[in-house]
Amino acid sequence: MTTPRPAILLVDDEPHSLSAMRMALEDEFDCLTASDAESAVARMEEEWVQVVICDQRMPGRTGVELLTDLRERWPDAVRIIITGYTDPAAMASAINDAGIHQFLTKPWHPEQLLMTARNGARLFQLARENERMALDMRLLASSAQSKLDKRRAALREGLGFDTILRSPHSPMNAVIEAARHYAGFDIPVLLTGEPGTGRGPLARAMHLASLRSDRPFNALSLSGLPEDLAMMELFGARRAAGSGGANRIGLVRKADRGTLFLEGIEHATPALQLALWRLVDEGTYSPGGGQETLTTNLRLIAGAGTDLAMAVAEGRFRPDLYYALAVAELTLPPLRARRGDVALLAQSFLDDLAARHGKTAHGFTPAALDFLENWDWPGNLKELHNEVTRMLVFARDPMLGAELISRQILQADPSDGGADRSAEAVLTASGTLKDRTDLIEMRILRETLTRLRWNKSRAAVELGLSRVGLRAKLDRYGIAEPSDHAPEEEET
Repeated sequence: MTTPRPAILLVDDEPHSLSAMRMALEDEFDCLTASDAESAVARMEEEWVQVVICDQRMPGRTGVELLTDLRERWPDAVRIIITGYTDPAAMASAINDAGIHQFLTKPWHPEQLLMTARNGARLFQLARENERMALDMRLLASSAQSKLDKRRAALREGLGFDTILRSPHSPMNAVIEAARHYAGFDIPVLLTGEPGTGRGPLARAMHLASLRSDRPFNALSLSGLPEDLAMMELFGARRAAGSGGANRIGLVRKADRGTLFLEGIEHATPALQLALWRLVDEGTYSPGGGQETLTTNLRLIAGAGTDLAMAVAEGRFRPDLYYALAVAELTLPPLRARRGDVALLAQSFLDDLAARHGKTAHGFTPAALDFLENWDWPGNLKELHNEVTRMLVFARDPMLGAELISRQILQADPSDGGADRSAEAVLTASGTLKDRTDLIEMRILRETLTRLRWNKSRAAVELGLSRVGLRAKLDRYGIAEPSDHAPEEEET
């Protein structure tokens, strides 16, 4: 007997959006469409719909208002909303009012939409199975609860990766895909990459997608920790009888049957490396001050900001520990290699910061995004977060302009291959004196005009030039004002 395909209702007032969603889903689902809230309710009355995917902005009732109504009449239908922005306050309100199961941000990718729809259908089926299982729990309570837990754990598999923002063509996608495969296998994982590339969130996502997702996730950074403190934090300590102190429980015991993420493993001392090798290879450890050997059943995910293979070759890291950890090794790309992700990440940071600080901010001007995407971000995600924070603090308009960006970023050489972090490289570069001084002059002109919102009078005064002299230099270097920029009122 053929199992009927799940029915999914797509609601959007734009025909091309409905067509794109149908093309992405029609191979696995029976797709029903509606262009507004009224026709959506009518389709729900006619069909047995399992999943509803609705756009937030529609004429008449919004997506949240429609899904709130559907929640009252068809509570079993899984409700998913597509929105162009992720305001935390609005998301919390939507979850409370409409019972939204998941948010999708624009622009969505077909594979992302398909995975979301699959998860929605699985959640609907799980809810139906839960209802049937509830009838049996009176006689088989423990058995039914065990089955329920397993199904919920299976449903959570892979969902943690949705919190890692990236574009459809991001190099992070290959890393996420490999992490999904490794997450289901109970093996150690080594995450490498520059500081600030997001090793912690990836480790947590792998935990949520693993069979240990219902058990604790603990994390510790070894960077800057003395050996004795690191040993105590990890393995705990036994206090001598009569000393008056209490025993300390370490993270290894707390993470039993769960996951332990150990960041900065390259900072581990030789004694700590030996103890970690015993933990990974034998599953044993000894608390400080005690003689007994204890066992644990945890999964270790290690993070390293340097090349551990090179550290092994140089004798700074135990080879047996490296090979024990590197059963699965993933390297996270730096932000300079993810230029297509910068705008998405910056907007996400801005939305979170604006909600946290109670300041209205809608986005960035095209000129601002050009500068942000051109910078090579040596501090990776943390540096980008700091830059967006500073821009928000000084912003006067909901749209954040390029004049708010730090001067070293504005002075960077505009290049598809990446920006210089400062003009210092010019001092050691090859070329004539005139070529090198012209390059510095061009960067200073561009930075000054951008910072002063293209007020040429103020720029000429700051640079000690006449208006005619400034205009001549702009023409000489081909520096043009962005077409979307509204300049400051010129002084006469």
